Amino acid sequence: MASLILSLFIILNSISLSFSSTCTSPKLTSSFTSCNELPSLGSSLHYSYNPTNKSLSVAFTATPSSPNGWVAWGINPTSTGMGGTQAILAFRNSDGSMSVKTFDISSYSSIVPGKLSYQVYDKKAVFNSADGSITIFATIENHGGKNNHVWQVGPSVTKDFPDKHDFKPANLNAKGVLDLSVSGGDSGSSTASPSSSDPITKKKNTHGILNAISWGLLFPVGAIIARYVRTFESADPAWFYVHVTCQISGYAIGVAGWATGLQLGSKSVEIVNKSHRYIGIALFALATLQIFALFLRPKKEHKLRFYWNIYHHSIGYAIIILGIINVFKGLTILDPAKKWKSTYVSILIVLGGITVLLEVFTWVVVLLRRSSRSTKPYA
Repeated sequence: MASLILSLFIILNSISLSFSSTCTSPKLTSSFTSCNELPSLGSSLHYSYNPTNKSLSVAFTATPSSPNGWVAWGINPTSTGMGGTQAILAFRNSDGSMSVKTFDISSYSSIVPGKLSYQVYDKKAVFNSADGSITIFATIENHGGKNNHVWQVGPSVTKDFPDKHDFKPANLNAKGVLDLSVSGGDSGSSTASPSSSDPITKKKNTHGILNAISWGLLFPVGAIIARYVRTFESADPAWFYVHVTCQISGYAIGVAGWATGLQLGSKSVEIVNKSHRYIGIALFALATLQIFALFLRPKKEHKLRFYWNIYHHSIGYAIIILGIINVFKGLTILDPAKKWKSTYVSILIVLGGITVLLEVFTWVVVLLRRSSRSTKPYA
């Protein structure tokens, strides 16, 4: 099992980043619902629009005008040209790492680095060594409809600031209309309007629901049952079977959620949610060890039972903590309607309240039992 987990870990980290700058890229095409080969600078724009949470996910690909150059894409909320564009710009550093900056381009003579007029989430960039192109990935706040978008490439970067690009016809014509509301449009537009019914979104939602139920709900409930229900002597051994049922069910559902995560990762070149992915791998490994522990559980009288309890409890609490953290990371990535995050927070608050009440009750019962036994002559 350990070798299998290690192999899967290596596979996840060795997903190829190779893709072309056209709409024929299979990995990008499977990750976004629409694509447009832009009419200038040999660039392309893959994108998905979610009208539910008013967000636009994009993957803009272009080749800098020189190996040390930059590429940029942005929305212009006030005009059709460069002036007023809220741009996302990426370039490759001397050490090979990628930098992604945001610039408010008020005019050709006023380019100010800083926050944009719209929210930008998860911005990042990938360098493709096969053809020297750069892809900018970002999710931005967008209310749909027609958007004036602008793209550009430049020759170099000086102290994290882009040097002036060429003013050739291809550069001057790097603008268009991105229409997110209707089908068809001009050469710089694309109007497919994705919804929550597309396969990728469905799989993401399935992945999120399965893992929220598994790591975020069933494992904590199972732990609460094991710690507090067994306080009632009449509940023995029923509490144990309920506890095991919760944990095994949580594990089975978690494996299904983990599998959908692997499928999503294999179809995407966005190597972005590393912490979410690595925590998921750790959860799967720890939960697998925990399930195996059921078959190695010593009897209560055995001298190793004390150490087994430490092992079992430590891993159990680690799973609960990591599981809840990863659910919140997943919610941040998926960015669903606020009611879903509020619902999960409410569930955790309820479980926390129940835990506090049961903790107090358990200590009261234990202390009363100790007091009763201490007054007996044979105690």
